[in-house]
Amino acid sequence: MPQTSIREVARRAGVSVGTVSNVLNRPNIVAEATRDRVLAAIEELGFVRNESARRLRQGPDDRPSGRARAFGVVVEDLTNPYASDVARGAELAFEEAGFETLWLSTDHSADRERRALELLAEQRAAGVLVSSVETGPDRIARWRESGMCVVLLDRAGPDFCSAQVDHVAGGDIAAAHLLALGRDRMAFVTGVPEPQPVVERCEGAARTLAKAGAGELAVLTQDALSPTAGQRAARALVSMSPVPTGVFCANDLLAIGVVNELVRLGARVPEDVAVIGYDDIELARSSAVPLTTIRQPRRELGWEAAELALAETAEGSAHEHRQIVLRPELMVRESA
Repeated sequence: MPQTSIREVARRAGVSVGTVSNVLNRPNIVAEATRDRVLAAIEELGFVRNESARRLRQGPDDRPSGRARAFGVVVEDLTNPYASDVARGAELAFEEAGFETLWLSTDHSADRERRALELLAEQRAAGVLVSSVETGPDRIARWRESGMCVVLLDRAGPDFCSAQVDHVAGGDIAAAHLLALGRDRMAFVTGVPEPQPVVERCEGAARTLAKAGAGELAVLTQDALSPTAGQRAARALVSMSPVPTGVFCANDLLAIGVVNELVRLGARVPEDVAVIGYDDIELARSSAVPLTTIRQPRRELGWEAAELALAETAEGSAHEHRQIVLRPELMVRESA
């Protein structure tokens, strides 16, 4: 697809080329209404700034010659050990192939996701692995047309390569384990924003309870997927009547907070309340009661996604998209 020029963006927005340049480089000096018009034109036209040309105008590139092009890894929250483990797995695969890796976090924001992808396109990244927040197929296709291959990370997409975990199966495994322990009064603790994989974990658990003829899965939603939110959830759980005997948490961070607070409140884990997490991050072993959890193959997920991106880059138009689905497994410790 021909590269949209900055002049076309200026014409569409009804501003000067200099104003478009200011929006791209010094947005704070441009009036908000004007800035919004320019950004809307950029979005409509699919404009990607030519970073290489900008550097030529500014002077020679001082980077070492022959430096390998980079791939990007865009995840929702790099402070979560799960996400950093996935990114590290991808980095190892790219490094082995002679490429560098740029890690970027969206903090669950569609706007930050867009800016991250724009940055990678500007830098002429070879491709990107992305845990997409809201970017739909049309927008992802636009990034591919700018020259980057795009692999969906822990998301489905038949028109793109993707690597993901079967989270419905993960929810099924967790609920089945609690049922086997006789804990049919079950709650699912989650938080907002709630990524699609978390929704699928809840669906899997609810489906398993329904098949077993057990009670309905109670869903307790907090304002985050963090240990602090887990502590608040624990206090809400012990105030429920009757108190759930089995708790499945959307991730390990929530579960660690739930376990630690239950113990502080005097509840016995797992005798009174059995708790299962999801991810099997390293911290799961160090909670007040070592955490039973659903293990995601985190680094393998990142590695497989990177391999898909490398293959697509090498094969070009001959490439056929593939969808890889990995299966989680139960790690039994003391909490359930």
